[in-house]
Amino acid sequence: MDYKEQINPERLPRHIAIIMDGNGRWAKKQGLARMFGHRQGVETVHNITVAATKLGIEYLTLYTFSTENWNRPKEEVDALMNLLVDTIAKETPTLMNNNVRLQTIGDLNRLLEGARQKFLGCIEQTSKNTGLTMVLALSYSARWEITEAMRAAVQQAQAGQLRAEEVNEQLVSSLMATADMPDPDLLIRTSGEYRISNFLLWQLAYSELYFTDRLWPEFDEEEFYKAIVDYQKRERRFGKTSEQIK
Repeated sequence: MDYKEQINPERLPRHIAIIMDGNGRWAKKQGLARMFGHRQGVETVHNITVAATKLGIEYLTLYTFSTENWNRPKEEVDALMNLLVDTIAKETPTLMNNNVRLQTIGDLNRLLEGARQKFLGCIEQTSKNTGLTMVLALSYSARWEITEAMRAAVQQAQAGQLRAEEVNEQLVSSLMATADMPDPDLLIRTSGEYRISNFLLWQLAYSELYFTDRLWPEFDEEEFYKAIVDYQKRERRFGKTSEQIK
C-alpha cells in the first residue's frame, strides 16, 4: 500500500516528535553489538528527515539522548557521543543542501566541550535555513525542563519581575525549551513500547500518539507516511465536542 499517496497535504502535522527506540534490540536480533544498532539508527534519522523535508513538515523533534541515558555503561555513552558528533559533522552539508535548520533542547552543559562546540557550530551554520527545523533532544528529560522553568520563574519573582497572579499556561510555555515552536501534533514511538519516557510531558498534552512495533532501524519512510495517514484520520477536539469543531 502506498501511504504517501494517501496523505492530504492540506492537513499535515506542523510538528512531529519521535521517540526513537529499539536500536539495541535490533542489533541483538542481528547478533551484533549495540553500537551497530545505533549506527543503523543514524541512517533511519537521515531517511526520515529527508522524507519530512519533502512533505513540508515544519518541525521534527527527535529524542536523541535522555538524561537517564547518562547512566548507561561509560563505554556505550562515550561511543554514542562520538557517533553523534561524527554524524553532525558529516550531515551538516546535507542539512544545508536541504534547507534544514538544526536546533537542540536539553542540558548541553553535560557534554564534553569539544562535542558541545561542534553542535553549537552546526546550529549556527544552519540558523538561516528556512525549511524543516530538526530539533535534537539531547541530554534532555521533561522533568529537567520543567524544573528549569520553575527555577526561572522563581528567579523572576525574586527580582520583582513576576507576581503569582501572572503565572498561567502561556507563561509556563514561554519558559520551556520549546518556547519558539508549536507543540507536537503527533508523537511517534517505535519498538512496541507504550510510554512517554519523560519526553515533552508539558508539550504532549493534546498530541496524537502513534505506536508501532517496528524497531527504530526498521522504521522506514513508508512507516512514517503510515503514521501521518493514521493521524489524519483522527478527530482532534481539544476538549470540545465533534459538533463544535465542524
